[in-house]
Amino acid sequence: MCLSTNFGIAPLIDLAVVILYFVTIVYVGIKFGEKEDNLKDFSLGGRSIPWFAVLASIIAAETSAATFLGTPGEGFGLVSYAYLQIAIGTVIGRIIVAYLFIKPYFDLNVYSIYEYLEVRFGKGTRLAASATFLVTRVLASGARLYVSAILLAVGFSLVTGSQPTATEQLIVYLVSIAVITVITAIYTSIGGIKAVVWTDCIQAAVMFGGALSAIAVLVANMPGGTAAITDFYSHTTVPFFVSGTTAGAGLVDNIKAVLSSEYTIWAALLGSTFTTLATHGTDQDMVQRMLTATDYKKSRLSLICSGLADLPIGFIFLTIGILMHLFYQLSPDPGLPHKNSEIFAYFILTRIPVGLRGLLIAGIFATAMGSLSAALNALATSATRDFYQRGQVNPDGEKSVAAARMFTYIFAGLMILVASGTSYFVILHPDSRIIPIVLGIFGYTYGSLLGVFLLGLLTKSRGTDQGNFIAMITGALVVACLPQLAFPWRIMCGSLTTLALGLLFKRPAETI
Repeated sequence: MCLSTNFGIAPLIDLAVVILYFVTIVYVGIKFGEKEDNLKDFSLGGRSIPWFAVLASIIAAETSAATFLGTPGEGFGLVSYAYLQIAIGTVIGRIIVAYLFIKPYFDLNVYSIYEYLEVRFGKGTRLAASATFLVTRVLASGARLYVSAILLAVGFSLVTGSQPTATEQLIVYLVSIAVITVITAIYTSIGGIKAVVWTDCIQAAVMFGGALSAIAVLVANMPGGTAAITDFYSHTTVPFFVSGTTAGAGLVDNIKAVLSSEYTIWAALLGSTFTTLATHGTDQDMVQRMLTATDYKKSRLSLICSGLADLPIGFIFLTIGILMHLFYQLSPDPGLPHKNSEIFAYFILTRIPVGLRGLLIAGIFATAMGSLSAALNALATSATRDFYQRGQVNPDGEKSVAAARMFTYIFAGLMILVASGTSYFVILHPDSRIIPIVLGIFGYTYGSLLGVFLLGLLTKSRGTDQGNFIAMITGALVVACLPQLAFPWRIMCGSLTTLALGLLFKRPAETI
């Protein structure tokens, strides 16, 4: 059933569902995040959050709108489960993070994980790492944020019955981005990390409910029924594992092919593992929610379980894309968007029943707000703890909470600018794919971040502020000079370069 035949009460029902979602999220965010008068409560929730809530929050944060729309787009375009290989590395990486990174953070009672680097190396390394996180997270989260506006952009073209101009598309993106960011910033600044975690629980439930509902609609409306789906899977090669190598090719050629490929088993076992070490072990955004658990053992449990959950999550979203590929083959639609990233949004608006469509729209906003709220709280905490509080006599009082709230709005504004720029870029380059854009941003800087953390955790007498700075800059430059390197390999390359150079600098014995 097309959207154009549903004007009248139907859009109002969907709108009511979406408004109910927004009201619920803001209410829960403010209710659970009662007024905080110290930074420990604002940033760590008093270390009293149950492990299952931390688990849901991790899942909600990493399953962004880019995942909700981008992963089905990958399945639709590639007709493959190869992207799911990446999840293997995320499980391996999380186990390493759980047993190597988490306990030292709890032992030192850090708010910002970059405090650990000052204890291990010195003030310079801490500030360099924190600044790297602040810049990278604003860029990456801003790029993710633009994805939430795709639904409205597609809806605008359906309502008007014509392809919107570049200016009209940009206006739609800007309005959507601003509304979502402002609402999220309000409840995040009021409730702190408690608001982030407990609203994430709701957002995770809405997101998965919407995804499963989409599969049910696809199966129920597939031309030819389940027999067509069974026939498709039995006669079509839908690979789970891709080696990236070619039989008969030389060793050097195969290595080049693997390093320039995004989804291979080698990228899963190596590249994805290093990527997860960086995103879940050295990124304040992700680690901060782990620090809200009552102890490091509960934090470990939440982290490892979130990795295991990635496998079915990825499978569900890729299946949506593959089933849409089959659906539109059997039932061609001349209005189908050319961008793979817009296919799922188009399907939601044109094929999902009333009411359920509102739930799926809310699900997209849920994924955007879940990852955004966590990023804003982490950015505010890091900026406050690593920069604002330095030299203060009472660094944990109400002034610091006020500063954290101020930083929340500052970073929200910066993300709006980045998301707007990303929207403009995608409008000019309609063939751009979401997942490589979002994940690729981390690759240029997080390798350096991971390298210096590994240097601190794996050695006791190596690394200095000056040496670490040289190593981090070099690691980032090496990755930047290898543009042909696929995004899963960038962090591995940068981290190993940084670690190798950092090992050359010995810390003076009297400072150990």
